[in-house]
Amino acid sequence: MTDPVRRARLAVGALFFTNGALFANLVPRYPEIKAGLGLSNALYGLSVAAFPTGAIVAGLAAGVLVRRFGSATVAAAGTVLTAAGVLLAGLAPAVAVFAAMLFLAGAMDAITDVAQNAHGLRVQRRYGRSIINSFHAIWSIGAVTGGAMAAGAIALGLSLGVHLGVSGALLVIVALVAWRFRLPGPETPETTTPHGYGRPRVPARVWLLIAALTLIAVGGTLVEDAGTSWAAVYLSGSLHAAAEVAAWGYIALVGAQFAGRLIGDRLVDRFGQRTVARAGGLIVAAGMGLALAMPSIPGTVLGFAAAGFGVATLVPAAMHEADELPGLAPGTGLTVVSWLMRLGPLVSPPLVGAVADATSLRTGLLIVPAAGVLVILLAGVLRRRRVPRPVTVS
Repeated sequence: MTDPVRRARLAVGALFFTNGALFANLVPRYPEIKAGLGLSNALYGLSVAAFPTGAIVAGLAAGVLVRRFGSATVAAAGTVLTAAGVLLAGLAPAVAVFAAMLFLAGAMDAITDVAQNAHGLRVQRRYGRSIINSFHAIWSIGAVTGGAMAAGAIALGLSLGVHLGVSGALLVIVALVAWRFRLPGPETPETTTPHGYGRPRVPARVWLLIAALTLIAVGGTLVEDAGTSWAAVYLSGSLHAAAEVAAWGYIALVGAQFAGRLIGDRLVDRFGQRTVARAGGLIVAAGMGLALAMPSIPGTVLGFAAAGFGVATLVPAAMHEADELPGLAPGTGLTVVSWLMRLGPLVSPPLVGAVADATSLRTGLLIVPAAGVLVILLAGVLRRRRVPRPVTVS
């Protein structure tokens, strides 16, 4: 393996790290923002849904931007703008501004997400073996780091402006340095079509597979969003945990997710993605189900950890398999699944918020074990075993 490819792998890892850490710095401070703006659960849920709404609106633009400017450049620029959105959301004086800045951050995050995965898959093809889960593991490290930074800032009594300004500046610098070590050249090789008649029609079965893969990814994002939007609120509100303790619900989820992604490639190679996904769905349903049935602060933190571990490989698997579906232009499957999976975090916050106001937040969080059941039912579309295709690097 050549040194430029190794450096590019490190660069992509750095981009994933910053992407995970940026938004994670804001999440544990949601209860403070919610209280400061005087939001009900329903209005809070609608407000935080602005983040995935921005992602849905901007997501399909990622492919065009990547082809025009290059995946690494788009990822680095998106990181800068995501940092700006996160900072301004933390400083928002009114709910409308809070939602608008989350919309901006979500739009930029979606574009960054597609771009960094596209560059990661380029590097993976140069390696000739699966390394995509390792990038998502690094994203989880970033999320844990960001959550821990936020918990530390809360404990130190730092204002939102100081905390988010300093953390955002540091992470932007990391992303810009990483950009210097990107892979050169075009995003995809030129493709040819026999006889010049255009691309063949995509079979209906392929679109059904994309729909199933999207729902599997949505199951993963529903669980991630529960930790992002509600873990700190549930622990601090319903279970009366201190703010610095409440932050650990989210940290536990992304920390366990990191552990699952760290061993994910080996598990998939040995047992197959289908078995791994079904086992993960069972862990989500059982772990969070027990935590909600017998509520306590330690049990809830462990429940979010089980949920994070269970969904660890779902989004990377769905993206990778979608990117390899036959009959689609390069990057089409990846872009579509990356775009549509944002529907989970779009629908989840207002739905959970409405249920919480009508009954309790504990009831609203039943969406987490339900997502685990969804994954169990749909995992059959994933491959039993992935056979790596060697690639010679000159």
